Amino acid sequence: MRIEFDYIEKLAELVSKNDLSEITVEDGDKAVTIRKERGFVAAQPVPVAQAAPVAAQQTPQPAAEAAPAKKPEASNLIRITSPMVGTFYRSPAPGAEPFTAVGKTVSIGQVVCIIEAMKLMNEIESEVSGKVVEICVDDGQPVEFGQTLMVIEP
Repeated sequence: MRIEFDYIEKLAELVSKNDLSEITVEDGDKAVTIRKERGFVAAQPVPVAQAAPVAAQQTPQPAAEAAPAKKPEASNLIRITSPMVGTFYRSPAPGAEPFTAVGKTVSIGQVVCIIEAMKLMNEIESEVSGKVVEICVDDGQPVEFGQTLMVIEP
């Protein structure tokens, strides 16, 4: 697979615009991984040497919400949305205790669910402290980028 610089730039732009954390493109035994880390996007061809970081855009464009809210909106409620397309899991393993539940309190940085994308388990952390008032997705259900996963009352 011959990787063109323009192609890598387009992948990096895709990661930035869609607020993705990582994307991998494979062709046979070779792959290119674009990973966003701490404010920049890095391209990492495998097994070739790592490409130079490309600056990430300041503000990613939010996607339209995939699922309508089931409850009326309150101005103080915070939505935790999916940062990627994948499969939603409430617990770290089948049969394990869920990360959280309706009525439980979560804190900043606490893992609240997992989104599986491309066979990678991505832990989703709460960006706010508060009480879980609604979990909008069933365990094992596919989710879209920007879809509301849960609602938190700070």
